[in-house]
Amino acid sequence: MVGSCFLGPITPCRSLSPAAGLCTADILGPEETLMDSTTATAELGWTVHPPSGWEEVSGYDENMNTIRTYQVCNVFESSQNNWLRTKYIRRRGAHRIHVEMKFSVRDCSSIPNVPGSCKETFNLYYYESDFDSATKTFPNWMENPWMKVDTIAADESFSQVDLGGRVMKINTEVRSFGPVSKNGFYLAFQDYGGCMSLIAVRVFYRKCPRVIQNGAVFQETLSGAESTSLVAARGTCITNAEEVDVPIKLYCNGDGEWLVPIGRCMCRAGYESVENGTVCRGCPSGTFKASQGDEGCIHCPINSRTTSEGATNCVCRNGYYRADADPVDMPCTTIPSAPQAVISSVNETSLMLEWTPPRDSGGREDLVYNIICKSCGAGRGACTRCGDNVQFAPRQLGLTEPRIYISDLLAHTQYTFEIQAVNGVTDQSPFSPQFASVNITTNQAAPSAVSIMHQVSRTVDSITLSWSQPDQPNGVILDYELQYYEKDLSELNSTTVKSPTNTVTVQNLKAGTIYVFQVRARTVAGYGRYSGKMYFQTMTEAEYQTSVQEKLPLIIGSSAAGLVFLIAVVIIIIVCNRRGFERADSEYTDKLQHYTSGHMTPGMKIYIDPFTYEDPNEAVREFAKEIDISCVKIEQVIGAGEFGEVCSGHLKLPGKREIFVAIKTLKSGYTEKQRRDFLSEASIMGQFDHPNVIHLEGVVTKSSPVMIITEFMENGSLDSFLRQNDGQFTVIQLVGMLRGIAAGMKYLADMNYVHRDLAARNILVNSNLVCKVSDFGLSRFLEDDTSDPTYTSALGGKIPIRWTAPEAIQYRKFTSASDVWSYGIVMWEVMSYGERPYWDMTNQDVINAIEQDYRLPPPMDCPNALHQLMLDCWQKDRNHRPKFGQIVNTLDKMIRNPNSLKAMAPLSSGINLPLLDRTIPDYTSFNTVDEWLDAIKMSQYKESFASAGFTTFDIVSQMSVEDILRVGVTLAGHQKKILNSIQVMRAQMNQIQSVEV
Repeated sequence: MVGSCFLGPITPCRSLSPAAGLCTADILGPEETLMDSTTATAELGWTVHPPSGWEEVSGYDENMNTIRTYQVCNVFESSQNNWLRTKYIRRRGAHRIHVEMKFSVRDCSSIPNVPGSCKETFNLYYYESDFDSATKTFPNWMENPWMKVDTIAADESFSQVDLGGRVMKINTEVRSFGPVSKNGFYLAFQDYGGCMSLIAVRVFYRKCPRVIQNGAVFQETLSGAESTSLVAARGTCITNAEEVDVPIKLYCNGDGEWLVPIGRCMCRAGYESVENGTVCRGCPSGTFKASQGDEGCIHCPINSRTTSEGATNCVCRNGYYRADADPVDMPCTTIPSAPQAVISSVNETSLMLEWTPPRDSGGREDLVYNIICKSCGAGRGACTRCGDNVQFAPRQLGLTEPRIYISDLLAHTQYTFEIQAVNGVTDQSPFSPQFASVNITTNQAAPSAVSIMHQVSRTVDSITLSWSQPDQPNGVILDYELQYYEKDLSELNSTTVKSPTNTVTVQNLKAGTIYVFQVRARTVAGYGRYSGKMYFQTMTEAEYQTSVQEKLPLIIGSSAAGLVFLIAVVIIIIVCNRRGFERADSEYTDKLQHYTSGHMTPGMKIYIDPFTYEDPNEAVREFAKEIDISCVKIEQVIGAGEFGEVCSGHLKLPGKREIFVAIKTLKSGYTEKQRRDFLSEASIMGQFDHPNVIHLEGVVTKSSPVMIITEFMENGSLDSFLRQNDGQFTVIQLVGMLRGIAAGMKYLADMNYVHRDLAARNILVNSNLVCKVSDFGLSRFLEDDTSDPTYTSALGGKIPIRWTAPEAIQYRKFTSASDVWSYGIVMWEVMSYGERPYWDMTNQDVINAIEQDYRLPPPMDCPNALHQLMLDCWQKDRNHRPKFGQIVNTLDKMIRNPNSLKAMAPLSSGINLPLLDRTIPDYTSFNTVDEWLDAIKMSQYKESFASAGFTTFDIVSQMSVEDILRVGVTLAGHQKKILNSIQVMRAQMNQIQSVEV
């Protein structure tokens, strides 16, 4: 033994960082000590081998407490193999063990005459065992079965001892090993020829402490078996917090540090985060928090209060309300007071009303006015609501300006008008809207114009016409004045004829000549306006001769006397026809030959409204083929129509092959009016013959039940068919469907037929994907239909608001131009695979949005060229909308040139803004996709978007449904919210690019 190796007092820091010389207790996780030699109050009693090796000695620490150490210094003896083994140490669940050793080593070069075998290192070993089984000879004192941890070398060795006998150079080394799996283990220190002192040994394991992070509690967790191990720990949300992202995890590393947080919890609605995010506290009285999140509670808005702590919203005080669309942080408001200072100005049967706004708007900016019209004519008892004939400009409901023009009132009639002031909370109030009223009496006025005229019969030199009474007679009709002239001559050459009834025969006309006719009515107030120009043609001589020859077989007798009688009859027929005999054949055989002024050519077939016939049954006989009931075989009920059941079956006509047909039946117990209305569709359909218009096979009217028989369309209605096959067709296939619908509508428009209810539900699809326009004539009966929410009241009638042009909603102006608007909506339905137009917006919201020039955005994956065509169809000015012929040509060009469906098209003239969901923010107000996701309340998908590469708005705007599923959005509500937001983003981008172009 060379000198004393006792080192004196020990540093108070339990472990030193070799690199920085700092206490690692401040930077590493908490430690649990398994054994510490410095705490022993008696001999350690560790086992040494051989006895001449390690020696246990006593010393003192800096507080003069006795400590036990081991030293060895047999440097002058060769082949040293000195072992020192600790007592059995239980691991207590630890998987990785850390050993901290404090020791000093004598510099071999400082020892005089030291042999070359002197060492300045020692080895550290461990041996696992399930129980304390060691003896003086077991386990063997050799490397196997012991497991070597490391060879321990001193950073500094000493060469001298100071006068106080203390060595100043102390080494601290920490080593770890694992995994350990048995109940305990031994440590062994092997010296093989050095001079050293083992001052202190501490054995410990590390763990991650209990912590509250990201709104979740993570319990104490042991570190892993390897130094690089990460042990996952699941967190539990703190009280009154809810998971935002799952799973909620932290990872405990080998040094007892928490790393890699995943997921988080946030305080739920009504609670705010306090005490550094460790507590979710209920919102104090008078404050609220509407949704889950990190934000704090806010004070209740004006005119509202909370009823308890932890409130998610504030309740409005009595007399104050919040509209459904109002945000919860908006002040509660009330209904407006009545309009003021109403001024009325009557001009015959028209009226101008003006007023000043209410004194109190209720605290809101969405004030509008409704006009309630009541007719109080003499002898009618109490006032009643005005009929559909009264016209309101710009509209009757939802007026934004304090004025309105009302026309088509009855003459000499007293009216009461209530001007209601309403706002967004009027419906919430139990009280009726505040209003101002005014009573007026209309003046004497001439009758309105006759709306329709039709031909009853014609000969070579005469035409018999009839017409309906004016919609607004404004008194007793005294007589009618008919004006007519040859089409090729000037109106200055016109002739007038008066008639006390609504029928007249005009004689002394030229054969085969087209004449222009107009008619007007007269009351005591004078003549009304002339009707529109109607064009009718007299028979040619050839047509006349043909009609006479067709009469001859009807008069053939069976005797010689009959022959004489035949000659007499023929002479009578010729004379009567020359004098204007009213019916050369059936009264309606020639049908009507009226033409639209300026662009129709003589002889072109024109649609005839069956309701202009005095006997509508005659129109059915004229245009629909009667089928014997024995030819019809009903097989299956496939639906229900407005008047009865819809069935499928077979039709076998004599001499023809059997075909599959659709059969509409009239329910039993019908009234004569219902029968007439039911068959009117056949009277209309029977006039059409086009591959894209549903074909009428015929009717059954002489048997029960009454039937309408049409071709069968295997795939049913277009809207249902598209929804069932979402995403299954190419763009060219969809454009082909649209082209077929447009071709059918062009044909109908050329015949002067206005559909009025064009929608995907009224388009039928056959097995070859051919689309055909159907459901004719029923729109005139929508006023009686209260069961279908598609049709809503508007100015007293029932109208399919989402498909109808603004002028048709406001003024009942149904034209082919309004059908074009509806066709644009059908295009949108097709490209969105049957999505409901305007989604879940109310009908009133749709009307308001259209009035403010908002339009539907392009559906997902819709080519810009098609959306531009939709926008053209939705021009506010009906004169600016394309004709159906132009639409067909445009679609044909797209089909011939598919690349055009990928090209960007500039916006056409006029205001065509996409319909923006005002709950979806403008993406241009955000700098990153993460901010945008936060704004639409979809922040839980930020990591998924980023990892999938959707990091810019350009990329996000191109996302498909498959992309959204791929980033993990599986909830249907979340998918819809993100899809709608992307549609709005795409529409905004299109507008920006168009403006730049």
